[in-house]
Amino acid sequence: MLDTLLQYDTELLIFLNNLGSSFWDPFWMFITNQLNWTPVFLFIFYLLIKNFGWKKGLLLVVSIAVLVAFSDQFVNLIKESIARIRPNNDPDLAGKIRALLQPQSKSFVSGHATTSMFFTTFIILLLKEKVKHIYFIIFFPLIFGYSRIYLGVHFPLDICCGYFLGISLGVLYARFVKIGLNRFFI
Repeated sequence: MLDTLLQYDTELLIFLNNLGSSFWDPFWMFITNQLNWTPVFLFIFYLLIKNFGWKKGLLLVVSIAVLVAFSDQFVNLIKESIARIRPNNDPDLAGKIRALLQPQSKSFVSGHATTSMFFTTFIILLLKEKVKHIYFIIFFPLIFGYSRIYLGVHFPLDICCGYFLGISLGVLYARFVKIGLNRFFI
């Protein structure tokens, strides 16, 4: 059963990855770079400070830094434990996919998908009652994660499992932070 799932995963990667073209390559290279999302992050930080005030807002910004650091280390632990080879390094996929990047780390789970969904879930849960259209930021992890498939550095299953892990961690972290904020600022 696992072999069948992995075969479907590989076939889906080949299909989705080969939808790409040299015309779109620069766009997806731009999308996959975390630094290019800085305006979105700054806007989110602005919303946190605007809606929670300076003290709570800055504490939430610091908690986001902790979130990102934890997510990064947790994903690396999973990657080293599972040790799935990235598509761009898989000799069986040479010539079958367009690999625009050549990272050498392991593939499962995607750090981009996990951390972006963790961040997004956390922000949505914090701001859903204060910012009317906050749900639109869900496009950030969806686009960000797809870029990894487009570039040939992750399988779709790496991305989907990263999303699931990110949502799970985001829900738990939001509950933890809300409890801490309520106790600290009462």
